[in-house]
Formats: sequence, C-alpha cells, structure tokens
Amino acid sequence: MNTDEKANHENPRNPVKAIRLKCRDCTCNQLVEIDNCTVKGCALHPFRFGKNPYRTKREWTDEQKALRAEQLKRAVCQINAHS
Repeated sequence: MNTDEKANHENPRNPVKAIRLKCRDCTCNQLVEIDNCTVKGCALHPFRFGKNPYRTKREWTDEQKALRAEQLKRAVCQINAHS
C-alpha cells in the first residue's frame, strides 16, 4: 500500500467508506462479524453494508428521463467542443 492509499484508508472522504472502516475496526477486521453484528444500538448498524436504508429510490417519468438525456447530450457536446 503506497502513502496515498494509506492516507485515504486512514482518513476516507467518502462517508460510506468511513462507516465501513469503523465497522472493520469494531470487529477487529473480521468481515464476517460485520455481517453478523448484533449491536443494534450502534448508530452505524443500518449503514454497515454500504447503503443508506433511509434513502428512497428515485422514480423518473418518461418525460424526466428524456429531459435528463438531452441535458447529458448537451453537456457531452460542450466537453467535446472544449477538448
């Protein structure tokens, strides 16, 4: 592990990775113990699999999908024009 990887591992910028690292620390790096965790009172318990269980999935209408596709197409064109 190089210095940059070590720094990112010790101080992750991604909250999901930080939660995962805390779970690994709590279980002495025993990954199977994270799956079998029984500490329901832990504030991180619902997030230990790398997902936010309280976040609802966004449903897009066909009209919204078409609008987003058009916006993406315009953004790609702008990027390509500046290249």
